[in-house]
Amino acid sequence: MRYRDCFAHLASRQTDQFVVTSAGNSGQIWWDVTRDHERVFYLDASMSLSTMFASGIAMGHPERQVWAFMGDGAFCMNPGMLMVERQMNLPNLVHFLVSNRRYGATSNAALPNQAANDYAAIARGMGLARVFEFASLEALESGLDAALDGADGHTFVVLEVEPLSDAEQKLPQPPMDGPELKYLFGRHVERSTGVKIFDHAL
Repeated sequence: MRYRDCFAHLASRQTDQFVVTSAGNSGQIWWDVTRDHERVFYLDASMSLSTMFASGIAMGHPERQVWAFMGDGAFCMNPGMLMVERQMNLPNLVHFLVSNRRYGATSNAALPNQAANDYAAIARGMGLARVFEFASLEALESGLDAALDGADGHTFVVLEVEPLSDAEQKLPQPPMDGPELKYLFGRHVERSTGVKIFDHAL
């Protein structure tokens, strides 16, 4: 399925979930689809740590679901994150692995062993029970409800998408730096949950 179509459908299903995107294409396409500057933390230069960052948010707000996006290029840098995710087993954390078989942030360089890499099998091998795979928009539309029902523990979702086109590669990144994101996202969390994060209220 097309990367943008996949994200457009996910965005249409977002209600009160917090979102964390990884460096590269996931932040780029989420911004293009949503222009959301409050409910999402665009974790630039995250180097495979977007789900660890999201885990802290999920632990602090167990009543709120957190969606964490990561490309398979980032995943291949640190698959051991799944051991931590399985041990934590946070029922409100959904790890979306966006698999385009490319290093999307580096001009679509091909991943090693790309045709054979089975990310769902890796997750199951780490002990994760709630593992889902969607390779078409139709499958995503029909199966997303089951994937988002995380009452039984942590959820791992593989989204098989096409690499971005040359034109899509030129889409802008979210126009915010780290300190600005910290306050935009943090103030939204304060307003929507009533939990105090910053010392000084606006």
